[in-house]
Amino acid sequence: MAVGGVRVATASSRVGLGGRAREFFDREGVLGPLFVTPALIILVLLVAYPFAMALYFSLSNAFIGRPSHLVGFRNFINLWDSDAFRQTFQNAFVFTGVAVAFKVVLGLSLALLLNQQLWFKRLIRGAVLLPWVIPTALSTLGWWWMFNSLYSVVNWTGIALGIMDPPGPNWLGQKYYAMAAVVTVNVWRGLPFFAITILAGLVAIPKELYEAAEADGAGAVSRFFYVTLPLLKGVLAIVVLFSTIFTFSDFNIVFVLTHGGPINSTHLFATLARQIGLETGRIGEGAAISLYLFPVLVMVVWAQLRFVRKQAY
Repeated sequence: MAVGGVRVATASSRVGLGGRAREFFDREGVLGPLFVTPALIILVLLVAYPFAMALYFSLSNAFIGRPSHLVGFRNFINLWDSDAFRQTFQNAFVFTGVAVAFKVVLGLSLALLLNQQLWFKRLIRGAVLLPWVIPTALSTLGWWWMFNSLYSVVNWTGIALGIMDPPGPNWLGQKYYAMAAVVTVNVWRGLPFFAITILAGLVAIPKELYEAAEADGAGAVSRFFYVTLPLLKGVLAIVVLFSTIFTFSDFNIVFVLTHGGPINSTHLFATLARQIGLETGRIGEGAAISLYLFPVLVMVVWAQLRFVRKQAY
């Protein structure tokens, strides 16, 4: 019985220990931080630490192969003496403004079309996502081939249709054509994100509202402006916010298509920061260029979140 008693006591102690452990981890003050900690570690290692290093480099004269010293805001001030940076600053706003405007109009139109009763609707919705799913560098290489001055499919099609004179424009070698090319690829790639997100908002609109508006004599245009558009303002604000951030910080499309050329006419903050910081070795200046994007995005996010709150209340 003594042996049996020991065994019973041991089993009871194990059950008690397991129960105390479950009770301990079931507490909200323990379980919450336990689940948040892995994400917090990832954010610190992949976001906070690189940002802190970029901030330090931007305030120093860091150059590859030599010790660095803090120089304050000299890098940020001296950048305005560079024609390339001033051109890049202008390019970023032109590129983002034009691309986001096209994506709003085309994305809303495509979402309205996908919301209709169509043959093979699910297949079409899946095909629309392809530009978003395909890796950016791979799809941009295809566009580079289509815009290439020697064997441009775009020029061949335009000449065949009679809307271009032979041999056609040099899309990637002329200033305005190069900007049009990178904007076109960015719109093509970002359009599915707009369309699918807006489509989700359209599906959530009650059908009864359209039926009531139609009963009151409202036509298709009136139903769009007085029913659809007001109820989509919140969704549009969010999707425009994310698209603005993605477009401002774009790198792959410009780097693969033009490398920022010709003559810096398509450089964005990310591509110019790479060129200055890595190719020329001026780490401090490159970090300063990349951080110029941060306050711009903060202002954009603040303005759009303020608009979303107004729509919510």
